[in-house]
Amino acid sequence: MATAALFLAFSALCGFAVEGRRYGKNRLATNIIIGAFVMAVIPLISLLYTVTIHGWTRMIQAGFFTHTTFGSSNIDTVVGAGHAIIGTLVITGTAALISVPFGVLTAVYLVEYGRGTFAKIITFLVDVMTGIPSIVAGLFAAALIPIVNQQLFGQAQFKSGFMGAIALVVLMTPLVVRNTQEMLQLVPNELREASYALGVSKAATIVKVVLRTGVSGIVSGIVIATARIIGESAPLLITAGTTDSYNLNMFQGQMLTLPVYVYNEYTKGHQITAWAGALILIGIVLLLNLFARWIAKRFAPAGN
Repeated sequence: MATAALFLAFSALCGFAVEGRRYGKNRLATNIIIGAFVMAVIPLISLLYTVTIHGWTRMIQAGFFTHTTFGSSNIDTVVGAGHAIIGTLVITGTAALISVPFGVLTAVYLVEYGRGTFAKIITFLVDVMTGIPSIVAGLFAAALIPIVNQQLFGQAQFKSGFMGAIALVVLMTPLVVRNTQEMLQLVPNELREASYALGVSKAATIVKVVLRTGVSGIVSGIVIATARIIGESAPLLITAGTTDSYNLNMFQGQMLTLPVYVYNEYTKGHQITAWAGALILIGIVLLLNLFARWIAKRFAPAGN
């Protein structure tokens, strides 16, 4: 830090002396921006390097993607993360299936129909939900789902994959609403007016003009929101729980996810296995972000 500060001061003085005040300020600002970028990238590269070095050797072992942690106390047992990968995909996919329709329709209402006090209340609640701690979402789902099960089925089922999905829905929905709302507001009003002038109804204009124009940003925002919730561990510890075997029934029994898997393996002292689970999770998030970029480029309006 001291070396960087001395370099900035020295380069600024040389810039002012040789290039003048205007170009000296420009050089100083450029060096500060480059320095901030380097300081932000170095920890990221260090994190990726550390996770890859520690987790790669365990991840490429035979059976890691198919075996479970059942019998992990036995030294001869092959420990895997297959059940955690399946649980992550099932819970996150269910949360996305619930959040996306609610989020997109809410954003359409706020942009195209919402006026007055009710729309302001919804906007305020969305802003509040965007900033709530993830543990609160887990507590909400843990309190709500057993009550619903008790009323509908006569039994209070605790810790299930569906309960974990509901906790993630609470976290994902406001992100989808906010992103979709921003994308719809970027659609020029001239497109709406041109559609109305041709006699197209408001609903058809929203579906065929507004949503179609902003589809690239909406879909990429949904994918990024999915990548945001896939790494949550605190709410899933409370709601989905943990297990040492496969569980494909998200309405019955506990279901393990990768973030909880990493936590469990680390607390057991299996650091290498925890690093491997973290590497898989980073890989899934990376693939989701690449998919979001492809969607944004593939469905972007012509000329952009």
